[in-house]
Amino acid sequence: MKPAASLSRRERQIMDILYQHGKSSATAVREAMPDAPGYSAVRAMLRVLEDKGHVRHQAEGLKYVYLPTVTRDKAKRSAVKHLLDTFFHNSPEQVVAALLDVSSTRMTRQELDRMTEMIEKAKKEGR
Repeated sequence: MKPAASLSRRERQIMDILYQHGKSSATAVREAMPDAPGYSAVRAMLRVLEDKGHVRHQAEGLKYVYLPTVTRDKAKRSAVKHLLDTFFHNSPEQVVAALLDVSSTRMTRQELDRMTEMIEKAKKEGR
């Protein structure tokens, strides 16, 4: 599977829909898309996603349904690794600094406390 960064905006929308629903027909995907393109365009994007290895299809009755080939968690890890390698010179510290810079006014005290707990846990586990 290629990294999520190789996906177009519409392809990412489709993947989000598939992750939310688990599996969907092209019609259901199209109905869930904002400003949806035509049915044929959605089918073509699903075929491209299948060619890229992001989705697979299976027959259900007379229609195909599409499913992600990897779990959302695995896809998230792959996307974060790509982001880390591409923009932050493989430095988690730089990622956290950028996140805090961008999100500092939107992060709640509870979110910051949970992040602190995760860091403390990682320290104890000797990462």
